[in-house]
Amino acid sequence: MTRFKRTFAAIVIGAVTSIVAVVAACEPGPDTAPGSDSAPAVEPLNDLPNPYERIEPWAELPPGAVQWGQVTGVEQGPDGNLYVMHRCFEGACADRPEDPIVKYDMSGRPLASWGAGLFNYPHGFHVDFEGNVWATDARGNGELGHQVFKFSPDGELLLTLGQAGVGGLGPDVFNQPTDVLVLPGGDILVTEGHGDGNDRVVRFNSEGDFLESWGEPGSGPGQFRTPHAIARDSQGRIFIGDRANNRIQIFLEDGTFLEEWKQFSRPSGIFIDEDDTIYVADSESWGPDNPGWKKGIRIGSARDGSVSWFIEDIESMTDPHSGAEAVGVDSEGNVYGGVVRRRMLEKHVPVR
Repeated sequence: MTRFKRTFAAIVIGAVTSIVAVVAACEPGPDTAPGSDSAPAVEPLNDLPNPYERIEPWAELPPGAVQWGQVTGVEQGPDGNLYVMHRCFEGACADRPEDPIVKYDMSGRPLASWGAGLFNYPHGFHVDFEGNVWATDARGNGELGHQVFKFSPDGELLLTLGQAGVGGLGPDVFNQPTDVLVLPGGDILVTEGHGDGNDRVVRFNSEGDFLESWGEPGSGPGQFRTPHAIARDSQGRIFIGDRANNRIQIFLEDGTFLEEWKQFSRPSGIFIDEDDTIYVADSESWGPDNPGWKKGIRIGSARDGSVSWFIEDIESMTDPHSGAEAVGVDSEGNVYGGVVRRRMLEKHVPVR
């Protein structure tokens, strides 16, 4: 058990009664199909404790920067360093000289950066179990976009999926790939569809050969409207942030639908740690997209769906999108938020 978990054991125990009620409220009744349009609503979870202190600004700015770009990815690698991706300084990287990927030590000092000239719209981000750094480019612009890249921890380009600037539906093309996940056996899962894309999950082997795809546009079980984030728990279940449907859908690795969760609000980013604590970033609620739910990062259990804590965003009740879209957690239990509209990298430190 991590020091973070021991520190907050008392909070978890004290919240058991309310958590049980939340889980019961999220379970569909016998006459309601999970994932259907008639699935019961869940009352907003806005008043949970926040056992963190927010630190911002944190870390040195990227080399040559006077401000962050839109931060879309942040994860710690197995080497102990923190990897951050941003969208350059004009909201996109086409024709920009900046490197969108920056490698930091844990004091916030930049160690290396790379990626200039490869990206148009950096979006999804993942550091795999071998330390390789993955990134998706979600929008096409000329000869850029609609691709997924694999880099070594030092920035060497190792693999490219998709065709540069070509959007489509097929085994070797994407339409707005949003996120990427590498499975323990080496297979690669890519979520696809940022608003008007293909709304599917595509699976490749470790060499980048197409294996299968699943999903389609819609709001039923196994259907998607902007599958925006993907993560895996210790049981091998796949969690997909089905953002425009205001839910997380859970699947087996082969795409078999298991259940949906709405208690984590409107998911932009998902991170699941080795103890199956799940962190879900909501950057779009409160306004018309998901009324009544405050924006922020909700934290709970990937095992039973309970929600224990809530890091409320500093603009949690504004209609415009704000707050963290990307979320990552380091080995000390510090939570990082990659903020797009306000262009910042936040660090949330457990109050010991």
